[in-house]
Amino acid sequence: MDFTGKVALITGGSNGIGRAAALGFARRGARVVVADHDAVEGAATVDTIQQHGGEAQFVAADVTRSADVQAYVQATLDAYGAIDCFFNNAGIEGLVVPTAEYDEAVFDAVIAVNLKGVFLGLRHVLPVMLRQGRGAVVNTASTAGLVGSPGLSAYVASKHGVLGLTRTAAGEVGAAGVRVNAVCPGPTDTRMIRSLEEQSSPGDQVGASARYRASIPLGRYATVEEVADVVLFLCSDLASSVTAAHYVVDGGRTGTTAASRSFGKA
Repeated sequence: MDFTGKVALITGGSNGIGRAAALGFARRGARVVVADHDAVEGAATVDTIQQHGGEAQFVAADVTRSADVQAYVQATLDAYGAIDCFFNNAGIEGLVVPTAEYDEAVFDAVIAVNLKGVFLGLRHVLPVMLRQGRGAVVNTASTAGLVGSPGLSAYVASKHGVLGLTRTAAGEVGAAGVRVNAVCPGPTDTRMIRSLEEQSSPGDQVGASARYRASIPLGRYATVEEVADVVLFLCSDLASSVTAAHYVVDGGRTGTTAASRSFGKA
């Protein structure tokens, strides 16, 4: 996966999977632009890349605002003249409460970041790629975009929507040489999973973690680097015939039943 001479734009690149992807692109020769609302951590990602001899810039952005999205796209073009890879990744988890009790303002915030933010990224990056006649987009969905998850109504709805946007956009731009795919992480070792653990079992985060891990055939959370590697693959020439697809990175969690996971155990 060689990205020498290519430009990678990443939203939500200040931490977690986004940061791992930014570092991965840079290690493989890409010039990187990190867009995030967290200026301190976003700058830290860029600084790490630069310390290792890479080329990167940070752009402060609220992905729910069209003007901010236009600004991070324009900043990328001003700096590097193209967008070859776009990791449309920014997202938040919201609350873990039943749908009948879910706070409307939080629901709106989750949809705004996770779904509208992805739409706006597509809306303003795809025209650039269409003019170029090339480009690869990876949207961050989730295994929550494939199945329901009690207590996560806003998150689940937003990630189902991301998969719909992915498939629709892929069908629209494929003939122009632009590919659009999605990555669907399951439980991953990030701040977000720790938030979900604490919310689902207040005061018993260790127990919640054990229950999550017990539901995963591999017996552990994915690392951010493991998810980022799939993103890089989907942006690379190795995936030149892959579009409108979603790649699940969840240790087998959504592909197996509870009965099959317990088979053979004492």
